[in-house]
Amino acid sequence: MVMTHSPPIILTVAGSDPSAGAGLQADLKTIHALGGYGVSAVTAVTVQNSSTVTQVHPMPGALVADQMRAVLEDMPVAAIKLGMLGSAEVVEAVLRVLEAYPELPMVADTVLRGTGGGDLLTKEGVGPFVERLIPRATLITPNLDEAVRLAGVEPIEQLDEMESLAEKLRKQGAQAVLLTGGHLPGDTLQDLLSTPEGVWTWHAQRLSGPGFHGTGCTLASAVATGLAHGQPLHQAVDRGVAYVRKTLEQALTLGQGQRLLKHL
Repeated sequence: MVMTHSPPIILTVAGSDPSAGAGLQADLKTIHALGGYGVSAVTAVTVQNSSTVTQVHPMPGALVADQMRAVLEDMPVAAIKLGMLGSAEVVEAVLRVLEAYPELPMVADTVLRGTGGGDLLTKEGVGPFVERLIPRATLITPNLDEAVRLAGVEPIEQLDEMESLAEKLRKQGAQAVLLTGGHLPGDTLQDLLSTPEGVWTWHAQRLSGPGFHGTGCTLASAVATGLAHGQPLHQAVDRGVAYVRKTLEQALTLGQGQRLLKHL
C-alpha cells in the first residue's frame, strides 16, 4: 500500500470572481500552490473582470452557513480564510458557525471594496464585521484604505504612520494586523505586521505598469495556508509576503485592465 501525506485543509469563505483573479478562485489556487487542500463556501456571486465590478449578489446567510458546516463537520479543517462577505446577513451567519470552532486559526481579508470599484460589504454589515468578526480573527489583512475606514481616521500619507494605524486597529479589538502599504505613493512598498509580541516590516520596490487584481485575497490565503501547516504567525506572514511578491513579478496581462497574478 502506498501511503500519502494528507495536506492541511483550508476553508475559504469568499465571493466568486469570474475572472479568477481574486475571490475564492484566487484563494484556491494560492492554497494549492503552497501545499494545502482548499475547500470553499461561496458568499456571493459577482460580475467583474480585470477592469471593474458591476454586480454583487450575496448568498442567503443560511446557505453560506450550510456550506461551511458541510465541510467543517466532514473534514479536519486546519484554518479558515475569510474574504468578501457581502452583507450583514452573511456576517451574522459566519459568526454563528464560528462559535463552534473557537480555536481554529482564521485570517480575515477585510474586503470592503473591490480594486475595480464597487462596495463588497454593505454598510449594515460593517458594524458586526468590525465589532464581532475582527476580534475573532487570528489576523486581519487590510490595505490602507480599508484600515482607515475600519479605524475611523483620516487617510495617512507616510510609511511611518502605518504602525500607529495598525496599533489603533489592535486597540479596537484585532488580535494581530498585517497592514499592506501599496496604496501609498512612492517607489518603496511596506507591509507591516503588528502583534502583541512586536512589530515587523517588509519592504520592496514598486513594480511599474498597470495595477494588480487579487493581491489581498492571495496574501490572506497564503498566510492562512502557512498557519494550517503549523507555522508561527510571523513565519506564515513572511512566507506569504514572499509568495505574493513572486506572483506579482510573474503577473499576466490577460484582460484590458489590471494584471492577474500567476499563482501556479
